This record gives sequence, structure tokens and C-alpha cells, in this order.
Amino acid sequence: MLYWAIVFFIVALVAAVFGFGGIASASAGIAQILFFIFVVLFIVALVARAIQGRGR
Repeated sequence: MLYWAIVFFIVALVAAVFGFGGIASASAGIAQILFFIFVVLFIVALVARAIQGRGR
């Protein structure tokens, strides 16, 4: 998921350089959403791993 966030961020940068403002803002928005989903899932995985590790 982090890979796709980076891909959309690069697409947004390239679109911004060439002057496509609508595409750039849409790609940046998608990249931001994917990044936050990645962070939330990462934190959930860390917490789940910590809880699972304590039981053993």
C-alpha cells in the first residue's frame, strides 16, 4: 500500500510540473489517503504483534 501511495505521489508531482492541476490534486489526494490507511494498518499490526507476543 505504501508503494501505491508513492506511485500516486510521483504521478501528482509529474502532473504538477506539466501544469495539470486537476490531475495533480486528485493524485495527491489519493496518495494522502493511501498513506494514512497504511499508517493505521501499520499501527494496528504493531499493536496486534505486541499483544500476541505477551501471551506467549
